[in-house]
Amino acid sequence: MPHRTELYEDPPSACWPIVYSPDYNITFMGLEKLHPFDAGKWGKVINFLKEEKLIADDLIVQAREATDEDLLVVHTRRYLNKLKAGKLAVDRGWAINVGGGFHHCSSDKGGGFCAYADITLAIKFLFERVQGVSKATIIDLDAHQGNGHERDFMDDPRVYIMDVYNRYIYPGDGFAKRAIKRKVELEWGTEDTEYLQKVHTHVEGALNELKPDIIVYNAGTDILDGDPLGGLAVSPQGIVKRDEVVFKAARSRRIPILMVTSGGYQKRTARIIADSILNLHNLGLIDKEQATCAVQSPKLEQMIRDSAKDLTNLSLQ
Repeated sequence: MPHRTELYEDPPSACWPIVYSPDYNITFMGLEKLHPFDAGKWGKVINFLKEEKLIADDLIVQAREATDEDLLVVHTRRYLNKLKAGKLAVDRGWAINVGGGFHHCSSDKGGGFCAYADITLAIKFLFERVQGVSKATIIDLDAHQGNGHERDFMDDPRVYIMDVYNRYIYPGDGFAKRAIKRKVELEWGTEDTEYLQKVHTHVEGALNELKPDIIVYNAGTDILDGDPLGGLAVSPQGIVKRDEVVFKAARSRRIPILMVTSGGYQKRTARIIADSILNLHNLGLIDKEQATCAVQSPKLEQMIRDSAKDLTNLSLQ
């Protein structure tokens, strides 16, 4: 039997399926300012969304701390962190974790600023605990290869991995590349037109090749022009359009999607993430009211229809 966990306790239905905790923001007596990673960008994203009146504190799903028992689903006893958004995505059709996307960490090894394997954890929890979820697609659009989840799902036919990355930068993990079902290796300085064409073509191709029960979208902003680690040249508008392309593909097929924000090493990335979320809302691709009452997974919808025959047991579980 699955172990007892508090990670999947249902939040209030009035909440947006946007997951955040102030603990995401890391400070260490100012030393964090010497590192290219903006350790406070997640709080900035939330503040931008508050300024635009999209969300408020009482409408955000508060991330819960994982226990050792939770982390042992994937890891040895080593790290504690946050996990929540995967089930929210299935229940409500979409979810955004303003943080996460630690795609260089695998079950037995960290790397590249990534302390624990949150993508692997989310997918394994869904497979283990959410009825009707048996196939997952990872769409990894961070500028770096997602070698952590690739190593974890190397021999797992339930997980389809699409990865679009700069071929010349970290981690260059040739072994992990064997797990990628749809590999798109980019050149230095790839710009909007080429980048968006490839993303659109391969997202459509991946979802036409296999329709999953959940999409985990690793939406790194280190593809931004001028990023010191990404080496690509995509504009802020290009990033907003990229996220739109992925969400349109998922929503048009009624596939639940979980977005995590991953890498991005410039101060302006927080504003771009917030602008992208606002754009998704303005286009109707994310919506709080719709999300609280609509389940996007066809398998789960069938469960609803079947259980409706017994009005005393109308439940998704």
